[in-house]
Amino acid sequence: MVREEELYDRVAVHDAVRAAFGRAAEAMLVDQLRADGDSVVSLVAVDQTRIIGHVMLSRMKAPFNAFGLAPVSVYPDRQRSGVGSSLVREALIRARRESWDAVFVLGDPGFYCRFGFNAELASGFNSPYAGPHFMVLSLKNALPATTGRIDYAPPFTALE
Repeated sequence: MVREEELYDRVAVHDAVRAAFGRAAEAMLVDQLRADGDSVVSLVAVDQTRIIGHVMLSRMKAPFNAFGLAPVSVYPDRQRSGVGSSLVREALIRARRESWDAVFVLGDPGFYCRFGFNAELASGFNSPYAGPHFMVLSLKNALPATTGRIDYAPPFTALE
């Protein structure tokens, strides 16, 4: 089951993100995005009462209304079972419902292309993350712009 993150989920989310990445940096990123007010959509995957995954959409600086999809986190013992895909699908549904223009992601094209993310479409944007793993998904018929500067929320700069 995928649902909105609640205030009482935060410790479990922190633990899930840390376990998924094997380090604290991404968990601290999630905490900071929340604290700074950059988090707009934060969802958890729950198996009975255990939080087994998390996804966040945060505001980006872009020439149009765009989200950054990151991080997507699933406990190692539940990876490759569809949990991450369910989280991404639901996050994209929420982004469309809230009338955002696009979602950017930095990740494995083999995973994210199945949702419609496209590295070629993102190649016109100037970003420190530009390259074959930087992708965009237009949530409308077309992107409002195909060039310009794209920046993730400031807490992303703390990641190594």
